[in-house]
Amino acid sequence: MPDAPPLTEAETLARLRLARSRRVGATTFHRLLAEHGSAAAALAALPEIARAAGAEGYAPCPEGVARAELAAGRRAGARLLSFAAPGYPAALADLDDAPPLLWALGDPALAARPMIALVGARNASSLGLRMAQRLAQELGAAGFTVVSGLARGIDAAAHEAALASGTIGVQAGGIDVIYPAENTALSARMAGQGLRLAELPPGTQPQARHFPQRNRIIAGLARATVVIEAAARSGSLLTARNALDYGREVMAVPGHPMDARAAGCNLLLRDGALLVRGAEDVIEALGAVMSAPRPARPMPPAAAKSPPPGPAATDAPARVLAALGPSPTPEDALLRTLGLEAPVLAQVLVLLELEGQVTRHPGGLFSLG
Repeated sequence: MPDAPPLTEAETLARLRLARSRRVGATTFHRLLAEHGSAAAALAALPEIARAAGAEGYAPCPEGVARAELAAGRRAGARLLSFAAPGYPAALADLDDAPPLLWALGDPALAARPMIALVGARNASSLGLRMAQRLAQELGAAGFTVVSGLARGIDAAAHEAALASGTIGVQAGGIDVIYPAENTALSARMAGQGLRLAELPPGTQPQARHFPQRNRIIAGLARATVVIEAAARSGSLLTARNALDYGREVMAVPGHPMDARAAGCNLLLRDGALLVRGAEDVIEALGAVMSAPRPARPMPPAAAKSPPPGPAATDAPARVLAALGPSPTPEDALLRTLGLEAPVLAQVLVLLELEGQVTRHPGGLFSLG
């Protein structure tokens, strides 16, 4: 976002504290920032919001914790990129759950180019690895930045092949935590020649729940996600699902029906994904997309605040919880079912999310927490 003004040191610190506060996910962060106008004002309002949701004694992330994270990031040689500030990847700007902050190590300019995600199996076949290398080299030569997740297998092969032209690795843990350890040398080269991004604080060891968060960033950055090899149930298919939720293109390399590593790709193709035989298929399919830039994510006016719920809405939290289940439900479906005003429902959902009773999913979906 080259035209965005730089943030003050105080606002950067406040945004970090807001993003690291309990029960404040990415979507809630954006909503609070829009409603209160600044991170400092949102931090001041958080305890009262939590109290209204029944959570007594709530305290935002302490300033000392945020300052310690900033110091750890500096020690790692990383730069903190804040949403809608200079250097933040514009490709993520239209996502409702865009990462509020990203730690970056390397060249952020690589995220200003058109990007393609190459993802696939960790236990990839030799054919799959060669396909990843070939696609990465040819797409890089055509001017694309190759994005992947710095895992073993397809990810590592794609990064290695695209180092000379430009590649971005999105990490599931902290920017200074390399996983798997076998990619340590590759990660070091990417810090010098490419770009590494991490949403979580430095020092965070990746856990299973972090990988879906990482996958949404991969899908959000890229104009298209190409799945090269993937089992029927795999993280690569979750990345493809994120891409579909975000309105991105999904493509897949076909595989033999008897090979379990190709089952996910073949399922995607059955369901309408574009079949990829080589880089020319990807480039041709994106021709029309490349000529039409995506609009920036609309931001509500800073002064617009959700009104407090009136007497008729005091039972709204219980009604929302009764209408939700384990399967995600669209917010507009809740509006129709409950007959609430949109600002009232939005505020209730934020309160329930802060309390941990509701989980927010990409695409405006909600389920019981």
